[in-house]
Amino acid sequence: MAKVHDVKLVIITGLSGAGKTAALRYFEDAGYYCIDNLPASMLVNLIDFFKEKDSNISKIAVAVDLRSGFLFDEIYKTLDLLKKHNIKFIILFLEASKSTIIKRFSLTRRKHPLVEDGDLLTGIEKELEKLYQLREMSDVIIDTTSMTPKELKIEIAERIMSSDEKNTLFQISVVSFGYKYGIPQESLDIVMDVRFLPNPYYLEVLKDLDGLDDKVINFVMSNEEARKFLRMFEKMLDFLIPNYIEEGKSYLGIGIGCTGGRHRSVVIAEKLFEYLKFKGYSVKLFHKDIEKNE
Repeated sequence: MAKVHDVKLVIITGLSGAGKTAALRYFEDAGYYCIDNLPASMLVNLIDFFKEKDSNISKIAVAVDLRSGFLFDEIYKTLDLLKKHNIKFIILFLEASKSTIIKRFSLTRRKHPLVEDGDLLTGIEKELEKLYQLREMSDVIIDTTSMTPKELKIEIAERIMSSDEKNTLFQISVVSFGYKYGIPQESLDIVMDVRFLPNPYYLEVLKDLDGLDDKVINFVMSNEEARKFLRMFEKMLDFLIPNYIEEGKSYLGIGIGCTGGRHRSVVIAEKLFEYLKFKGYSVKLFHKDIEKNE
C-alpha cells in the first residue's frame, strides 16, 4: 500500500478550452486515477479515503477549475492543507491565447463557465483574472495555442511524467497469425514472417500441438536461426520504440506470421511479449489463429 505522503498528485487547472480534458486523458493512459471537475475541498479527503481503504493507488490526477463555481475558491486553503499533510503535488496550468480559445469554443459550441450573456471574450478575461494567483503558484505552465494534441501529450510526458509512465503511455500489441488465413485486419505497423524457420507441423509428435506447448517451444528455439532472429529483432525494437515514443506515437502493432499461425509464430510472439514486458512496456499478446487447424 502506498503511504499517503507517497501519493503522486497532479492538479490540472487552467483556462477553459486550453486542453485540460485531453491532459487528463493522457494521465489516465499513464495509469493515474483521474477525476474531472473535483471540488478542491475534497482533495485531502480523497487521498485519506484511499489510504483508509488500503488502496494501492499511488498516482492521482484531478482537474480543478472554475466549473465548480464558488467551490473553486477553496483551492488555496486546500493547497495549504496538502502541504501541512506532507502530500506532494504538482500544479499543471494550461493556457492559450484568447483568439485560440474563442475559436475552440466556436467549433465545439460548448458553454464557457463564466459566460452568461454570450460575451465570450469577457468570460475569458474574467477567468484570466480569477486564475492569476493559481497560475503564479503553478509548477508547470503549458501554452497550447499552437499545439496539436500529440504535441501536448509529448510536452506533458517530458515535463511531468517518469520514464516508466512514458512507457505506459505507449501501448504495444503483439499478434501471431497464419498467412494462409490472411494478415490480420488489426492495425499492424511491423509484420515479421517467420516461415523461414523449420515447421513443427511436419513432425508427427508436434503436429497436433501448438506454440504454447513446451515440446514445440523447445523445437523452435533449439534452432540457431530462431535465436539469432529474435536477438536481431529485439535489438531493432530497442532502437525503434524509444524513437516512436519521442515522436509521440502511442501505439505499435507487431504481427508475427507463419503458415498456419499455430506453431512458429506463436513461439516467437510469446518470446517477444516476454522481452517487451521485461523492458517495462505496456504490451498485450494475441494469438489470432492458434485454434485453427493447419
